[in-house]
Amino acid sequence: MHNGSLDKHIFSRGQGTCLDCKEVYKIALGVARGIKYLHRGCDMQILHFDIKPHNILLDKDLTPKVSDFGLARLYSPNHNTVSLTAARGTLGYMAPELVYKNIGSISYKADVYSFGKLLMEMASRRKNANRVTDYSSGTYFPLWVHDQLNKGLNVPMEEVSEEDKKIVKKMIIVALWCIQFNPSDRPSMRKVLEMLEGEADDLQVPPKPLFYPMEMSTRDDETWADEGNDTISTSSISATTYEASHLEHTSTTIRQA
Repeated sequence: MHNGSLDKHIFSRGQGTCLDCKEVYKIALGVARGIKYLHRGCDMQILHFDIKPHNILLDKDLTPKVSDFGLARLYSPNHNTVSLTAARGTLGYMAPELVYKNIGSISYKADVYSFGKLLMEMASRRKNANRVTDYSSGTYFPLWVHDQLNKGLNVPMEEVSEEDKKIVKKMIIVALWCIQFNPSDRPSMRKVLEMLEGEADDLQVPPKPLFYPMEMSTRDDETWADEGNDTISTSSISATTYEASHLEHTSTTIRQA
């Protein structure tokens, strides 16, 4: 694609093309519409399972295209859940129910979670894993920004217009809804679009997102499988490890065994 992948633009740190706030917002809407189409616009529902900046390609007009369906699954529109034998996705964007089987069934809400992590990075222009050191003692960014909004405080930003500040605030609030730990607490992509197209002042700040349960539960086959076909026993993975996958934000892709 003419403009490559989204990660090169939102994490460029002054290198390459710098997208303004309205362009990022337009791209976010396009990605949301694309995921909504995968979930509800086709004869078969399509779960992507690997929504992340690297898999969002931009054409010459910056129109986003959701790419890389290597981990995708098809399932009947008459079914609300899908059965997997192993976790799949990219650490840092992977929904918790793909790892902890006692949270809830696997459904399109897994893509909603990944979109929320993507949206947070688009709004903040920083990786979710980056700790906030300028204003705190090193808090995980989504948690820190939730505290700011919950206290009625503004999120510190560079010199931008009031309109752009409202756009960023709206994107962050929607992202926080998408990354709720329990799948049932996340909105559908239809609702996500409604919130993104609405006004920031009409949105309620969601409960503080969690990132791991008190106890670790394994999937049925007790393994993860990475793209190198090596298996990792989930029985040796603690809840702290899963949280660290968000904090350290590796780009390791987990594939089905």
